[in-house]
Amino acid sequence: MPFPQDRPRRLRKTETMRGMMRETHLDVQDLVYPLFLKHGHDVKDPVQSMPGVYQLSIDALVREGSALQALGIPAVLLFGLPGYKDAQASSSFDPDEVVPRGIAALKEKCPDLLVITDVCLCAYTLDGHCGIVKDGEIANDQPLELLAQAAISHARAGADIIAPSDMMDGRVGFLRDSLDSNGFEGVAILSYAVKYASAFYGPFRDAAASAPSFGDRRTHQMDPANLREALKEVRADIDEGADMVMVKPALSYLDVIRAIREAVLCPVVAYNVSGEYSMVKAAVQRGWLDEKAAVLEKLLSMKRAGADFILTYHAKDVARWLSS
Repeated sequence: MPFPQDRPRRLRKTETMRGMMRETHLDVQDLVYPLFLKHGHDVKDPVQSMPGVYQLSIDALVREGSALQALGIPAVLLFGLPGYKDAQASSSFDPDEVVPRGIAALKEKCPDLLVITDVCLCAYTLDGHCGIVKDGEIANDQPLELLAQAAISHARAGADIIAPSDMMDGRVGFLRDSLDSNGFEGVAILSYAVKYASAFYGPFRDAAASAPSFGDRRTHQMDPANLREALKEVRADIDEGADMVMVKPALSYLDVIRAIREAVLCPVVAYNVSGEYSMVKAAVQRGWLDEKAAVLEKLLSMKRAGADFILTYHAKDVARWLSS
């Protein structure tokens, strides 16, 4: 038989040729860097389970923001470690707590850096749950008012985007109405619309000191087996006013990212979570992986699946690699 005329290897012959034929591209503008804030001065405490990640005081946060801008990274996602916790998560909307103060400090020194804030109660409650526990169960509706107060406090401090991560039903609509009625119509909502009850969150709970003191989060986070439910969650949040939707985690849910990208027109965000980060770091420390090659391949897969941008703890390294 004659040899086939189509020879795909022709288009892979050189790096220049491969670059011209490349279908998916990863750019520094696709990256968002998550940061953890705590009280103190000149604090940069390492997170033991996440090599290269730190808990920062506000002055250290501002220095980090300037460094991120110099690298071309356009946005950060802020998490707070409050000075106190109580049954009503009061510190989540306290204007003197680290997140509102950190937002204001960042916007003053780095006004062009987009500031996204996580809105949830887990880091602010005594029990570490995402809502208020009543009769042994997490109430759905009672936490909404507390979440709204937190969102408004962040918006008032200068946040560009609010990102509710609690997975309570109806919270996007409640937050949209609350923001609008308080004069923050221009603040966008990035919904953690598809947040699975994942084994890959462990290191994050060290970083944010947010592990639940009892039980788990399977009553509100999604079952990893479900895809159709993810589409339902996304459509509900968009109908309620979400400007963007997130899939978390990313690496084990590339099919979910693809399905959502094909179903909606709004931006789709992938969260390359702590466990996905730390397992690469652990393998690199043991000499089992080439860090640059592994990380770029991993993030490229998320872009190829359909993510418009990626929340990742690798962001600074990736920015340096892409510019070299």
